[in-house]
Amino acid sequence: MTTSDSAVPGTSAPLDADRGPSAPGGADGSGTGTGPDRSTEKDRPGRRRSPLRRLALLAVVAVVAGLLPFVWQVASTSGERHTAGGVPERPVALVLGAGVRPDGLPSLLLARRLDAAAELYFAGKVEVVLVSGDNSVDHYNETDTMSDYLVAAGVPRERIAGDYAGFSTWDSCARAREVFGVEEATVITQDFHLPRAVRLCRAAGIDAVGVADASMGDRRFATVYGWFREVPAAVAALGTAVFRPDPTFLGEYETAVDDALAAEDG
Repeated sequence: MTTSDSAVPGTSAPLDADRGPSAPGGADGSGTGTGPDRSTEKDRPGRRRSPLRRLALLAVVAVVAGLLPFVWQVASTSGERHTAGGVPERPVALVLGAGVRPDGLPSLLLARRLDAAAELYFAGKVEVVLVSGDNSVDHYNETDTMSDYLVAAGVPRERIAGDYAGFSTWDSCARAREVFGVEEATVITQDFHLPRAVRLCRAAGIDAVGVADASMGDRRFATVYGWFREVPAAVAALGTAVFRPDPTFLGEYETAVDDALAAEDG
């Protein structure tokens, strides 16, 4: 019998230096030693908090995962977002709808988008303005409201094309490409919305750049809310950019943009 297998004299169990004595107490088995008490370890505060720590870690992971699409959206469009003075020329300005007041005038955010589109038109940065809005219910017509506002600002009506089924950002982008044949465009919206709008228009097949309206000074609450809303919206936009579903209403090809590009200024 080798030394490692030899039993301690007076016992029947082999010596195991790593495990130590098997008695519940001290080395003499009297129970009065200072060995670890398992019930005490189980009740230590650190062990009681471990489930909370796991939940906190999961919450952090969930937040980071939720932010990634938003960060990707902003980072991937940084080279396509410009100031009004620095934006490259495009044949079409695509203005996305943003609500109409009860008196039939555009909301402040929408009016600011239209002002930016008129500025680009008069600067020769775009030739035509495509206004894309919601006209899904009676007595609510974003598209005609936008057209009338641009005409009042001096943009020739023949240089304005209207999309009456721009029910969402994706619908506006997809229809601009598929229904109106737009291949290059400058998208105009607020700065919190612009990364998603440019990303989705590019996913729809448009060589899109964007110009943002900085609305923080006039509509602080709406702008802050808009930035927060873009975080979950970016998650949905990522799926849309990957799968590219048909818009709510596709319809036949329309020549409104072609006609506007070919029109002579009145």
